[in-house]
Amino acid sequence: MPRLTDAKATWILAWPIMVGQLAQTGTGFVDAVMAGHLSAGDLAAVSVGTSIWSVMIVTMFGLLIAISPMASQKVGAKAFHEIPSLTQQALYQGLLVAAAMMLIAHGLVPIFAHIGLAPDVAVKASDFLTVISWGFPAVAIARVLYGYSSSLNQTKPMMIISILALLLNIPANYALIYGEWGFPALGAVGCAWATALCMWFSAVLWVIWIWVSPIYRDTHPFRAPKGIDPYTQKQLAKLAIPIGIMFFVEASAFSLIALIIAKLGTTTVASHQIALNFASLTFMIPLAISTALTVRVGQAIGAGDYKQARFIGQTGIYLGFILAVVSGSMIILFRHTIATWYTADPAVILLSAQLLLLAGIFQFSDATQIVVAGALRGYKSTRIPLAIHLTAFWVIGIPLGYALTFGVGPFSAHGPAGYWLALVIALSFAAIALYAFFQKISQRALTQGISG
Repeated sequence: MPRLTDAKATWILAWPIMVGQLAQTGTGFVDAVMAGHLSAGDLAAVSVGTSIWSVMIVTMFGLLIAISPMASQKVGAKAFHEIPSLTQQALYQGLLVAAAMMLIAHGLVPIFAHIGLAPDVAVKASDFLTVISWGFPAVAIARVLYGYSSSLNQTKPMMIISILALLLNIPANYALIYGEWGFPALGAVGCAWATALCMWFSAVLWVIWIWVSPIYRDTHPFRAPKGIDPYTQKQLAKLAIPIGIMFFVEASAFSLIALIIAKLGTTTVASHQIALNFASLTFMIPLAISTALTVRVGQAIGAGDYKQARFIGQTGIYLGFILAVVSGSMIILFRHTIATWYTADPAVILLSAQLLLLAGIFQFSDATQIVVAGALRGYKSTRIPLAIHLTAFWVIGIPLGYALTFGVGPFSAHGPAGYWLALVIALSFAAIALYAFFQKISQRALTQGISG
């Protein structure tokens, strides 16, 4: 059974990524739960602050992801001697991106006073974003080194480091949110300090791990550093910028929704955050498959095996959809229980359960579109996927969601559920369009030997 064997190969590469990403997202889960049990206002501040911070982090991930398909193709072509220099250039680019993100974050702080939040929530959200932005350089270092490591089929380090960071985050949150062990009680802002600390902890562990592990001895980027190479920087940027914009398009859509519905009150904001946070946890499963496909498809392309690249991509897409059916069904069946994990507020639990129903349904299309996008990155194809995402989120999702939420034109008002319904429609469009494009480009590569 060739497909089952190939799916197993993808899963072996993907499961440590999934555990690691779940641990990373678990930091947000811990933040939301601990802030929520302090007060609805602190949960709302974390929610709104995260709505901007998460967009910036996800955009950074997109801008820094180019190292993975480029290094994977080098691995497939057995050009290992080119990997150290390529990774160095990615690190330079990552630190530049991080500096830009820090400046943007500080520039966006005044926005919280003008979006209808309660004054105390606005202050907490502003402080949250200011503090957490100091972790951006660490995120850049860790993300580039993770991409480099995964291109060598080494994904377990990411899992281990992420779990250790999560384990650090829990006591750090406890101390800084509630003021335990002699620390000041900072509430929502304590989440930001704890998260920034864990970002730097992860970055330092990545450097140490790659420096001492014999697996990376011939390819690690810390030996014989070179200056900035304009040609390699251009090649990285050519691939990274469309991916970064694509990640921004999706993340900003979700964050804009959080900002738009802020006017509906603290209960609505908190309920939306619960549904989005848990959906983000389960999203880590198809995202891991997507990352593994980028590596495996990229390696096959680098080796010139276009038939195998298409087969790997198709099998991974089927695997991602099957796992989405399982996770989506679990959310739908246990949505009320899930809501109680975050809060004891009856009104928030009731609304959260309603939104989690739609979050479970949208797992199917969301998982498919992210898995297909990962396979396409293995082909270094980014421009058409970007156009599809722009259409799905900003032409379909945001306008339709606004109409369904507030009641515009022929649409009746459905409250925050309107946006989740619109996202189901938008992501279904993206999944179908991306899959059709994958079929086209993989067939073209097979018949013409063109990978991008």
